[in-house]
Amino acid sequence: MADSAIWIIVAIVAVLVVLGVVLAGRNRKHAKLHTEAERIRGEVEEESVQAERRAALADETAARARAAKAEAEAKAAEAARLEDRATSHRTAADATREELDARREHADSIDPKVKRSDRTDVETPGTAVPSSEPVESVEHRR
Repeated sequence: MADSAIWIIVAIVAVLVVLGVVLAGRNRKHAKLHTEAERIRGEVEEESVQAERRAALADETAARARAAKAEAEAKAAEAARLEDRATSHRTAADATREELDARREHADSIDPKVKRSDRTDVETPGTAVPSSEPVESVEHRR
């Protein structure tokens, strides 16, 4: 029985040694996995900070784009307003010119010193000025 007790003790010790080796291996594996998980968490944290910076940069760039677009729209509105004003001034100038031409024609028509043939040359666009009279003198009368 002493031999069988020794073999039982040896078997128990062997089982405990194998169990200890298995547990130690498992603990090392768990420690290694834990370390790997911590490393990954650290990388994720760093990349999250970078992602937040990129998002902030994107927001800032979008805000600049909106400001530039608003400025461009304001400039377009100003340009349209100035074009309208220019058209208004052009219309007023044309109306004034027509009125002045009409008054000039009226003055020529009632002036006894202006010859009727001179009035038709001056008043009618596209008609030839008589060759005896230089063009400058016709222009000067206007």
